[in-house]
Amino acid sequence: DLEARSGMSTSAVEMSVERRLPDVDSDRQRFPFCVVWTPLPLITWLFPVIGHMGICTSAGVIRDFAGPYYVSEDDMAFGKPTKCSLLATCTCTCRVHDCMHCYRYWRLTPYKVRSAEWDDAVRLASEEYSERMHNLFCDNCHSHVAMALNLMQYDGSTSWNMFKLALFMLVYSRYVSFWAFLKTWLPFFLVVTLVVLLVVLVP
Repeated sequence: DLEARSGMSTSAVEMSVERRLPDVDSDRQRFPFCVVWTPLPLITWLFPVIGHMGICTSAGVIRDFAGPYYVSEDDMAFGKPTKCSLLATCTCTCRVHDCMHCYRYWRLTPYKVRSAEWDDAVRLASEEYSERMHNLFCDNCHSHVAMALNLMQYDGSTSWNMFKLALFMLVYSRYVSFWAFLKTWLPFFLVVTLVVLLVVLVP
């Protein structure tokens, strides 16, 4: 089991991993090893699961495909992230690939993604997308993040795509604050309330 293979107690393994993972600091907009998400005006108001996505370096700097031939750095398009999902990297020394910490966010098993490889993949994907036309439906911010994960072969996979990322972000991400939750969902609830009132009150 976990404890036997690592030679450490489960709690000790988790503490060892936790100490080596950089902290998320939403106030400073630093999200090391994270995929981040923020609402899109109008679109997210009607479809709350659709938004704008970026991927962060090991230092927490956000890179996002913000528009045609442009990948922003440390200035996320459409506002500060409201959700993030930590992608655990193999920075621990426990040598246990299925340690409990790795399942805390995306429930993926990290395959020795080192910080330098992570940053190289984010940089290369950003350079590639800085030469691409933005297409809302087939080559967008999600595609940029997917390329970075494919380049680093995150979780031993090169099949990351926009649909898989959208699903994982919906299921496994967390809101950075209560206000971030409101920013994401309040416009949608207001629109729904307005529609319901119009249906009920207008003869």
